[in-house]
Amino acid sequence: MSDNQLANKSQAWSALFSEPMSELVKRYTASVFFDKRLWKADIDGSLAHAEMLAAQGILSTEDHAAIQRGMAQIREEIEAGRFEWKLDLEDVHLNIEARLTELVGLAGKRLHTGRSRNDQVATDVRLWLRGEIDEIAQLLTALQLALVDVAEKNAETILPGFTHLQVAQPVAFGHHLLAYVEMFARDAERMADVRRRVNRLPLGAAALAGTSYPLDRERVARTLGMEAVCQNSLDAVSDRDFAIEFSAAAALVMVHVSRLSEELILWMSQSFGFIDLADRFCTGSSIMPQKKNPDVPELARGKSGRVVGHLMGLITLMKGQPLAYNKDNQEDKEPLFDTVDTLKDTLRIFAELAAGITVKPEAMERAAMRGYATATDLADYLVKKGLPFRDAHEVVAHAVKTAIAEGRDLSALSLDALKAFDARIEADVFDVLSLRGSLNARNILGGTAPDQVRAQVARHRARLA
Repeated sequence: MSDNQLANKSQAWSALFSEPMSELVKRYTASVFFDKRLWKADIDGSLAHAEMLAAQGILSTEDHAAIQRGMAQIREEIEAGRFEWKLDLEDVHLNIEARLTELVGLAGKRLHTGRSRNDQVATDVRLWLRGEIDEIAQLLTALQLALVDVAEKNAETILPGFTHLQVAQPVAFGHHLLAYVEMFARDAERMADVRRRVNRLPLGAAALAGTSYPLDRERVARTLGMEAVCQNSLDAVSDRDFAIEFSAAAALVMVHVSRLSEELILWMSQSFGFIDLADRFCTGSSIMPQKKNPDVPELARGKSGRVVGHLMGLITLMKGQPLAYNKDNQEDKEPLFDTVDTLKDTLRIFAELAAGITVKPEAMERAAMRGYATATDLADYLVKKGLPFRDAHEVVAHAVKTAIAEGRDLSALSLDALKAFDARIEADVFDVLSLRGSLNARNILGGTAPDQVRAQVARHRARLA
């Protein structure tokens, strides 16, 4: 055997080649040091494939038993940190297969019958991602429950509701937090929907055209708990739309986290002073000893851009590829892995952060008083007295203008002063002009009244139980 042949012997595809791969190319093309996290999925997929081959009479009972025995040892070695990952073997698949062959001989070489690394890696990524989606679903539930807990305690806490970052109308702080619960609930629905399309079996598509062996692909799908079999071999090995769809769902979760982060940052600032965050989620300044910086929300806001960027990268990765598999698809893993890691870490820490929010209701109420937040209530009051809304809107605008000039809230104007704007105004107007009255008046489904907040809290608790 020549030196070149000896150098190539470790490669599964080496017999055709007359010179070894250069060290630079070897490092450039290898994926083992990031795709080794797929090892559990790779072993599970291989065991299901071997079981099917044996059932179909393609693999002997003895070889099947040897493969099971060898994979059990490999699993133990990896879990114990004793498995040697080799750059020369390129990826997780060849590393595990080479070790299996060392352990059980020819049976290890027979395992690859009827499959290719193309359908193998597509299967591994789907199996791995399915498990990650299940973990993300649990983390989304934990975050929602943390927000529901804070919302329940603040069903009566008055917060100025904003549009354009201008005080608009009073809302319950609990109602405001439940808006994020709704967002994260939809995120969980999207993840569950994505999971159905992730949970389809490519194995058996082989390199691109299927295989001449009498495989039972449905059997493998059942063994692996997959809901369906990919119906076209070319599509099965070449598309990564399931990864893109997951990344889009993950990006939306991070956008919602980022919006919540922005509000936490604003609310914690001295200009608002609505809340405080626990010290363990903040840092100080290296030069200004008085500073308490909301680093966790700020970093989460930044990491949302990272996840959105990964989505754009995956879309760009796929857009120019002809059928079927291309080496480009090796580049799907690092952005996908980082998206999963970033999302899981963020959700985990935000569930803890939300539970540690300290609410400052007096500051919230003072801010609501400064913004003439009950002006719309006065307009609604006049409409109920028979004035068309557009006319009522103009009347109240004049009243607000006067209140601003006098530096007083609408509720601080005298009854005579208010009646000067419209004779329909009576003494009962002061119930309408109070922040509490405004809050209680919006007692309709989806409204901000405390009774509605409590009803929504109960609904969410039942849903998340």
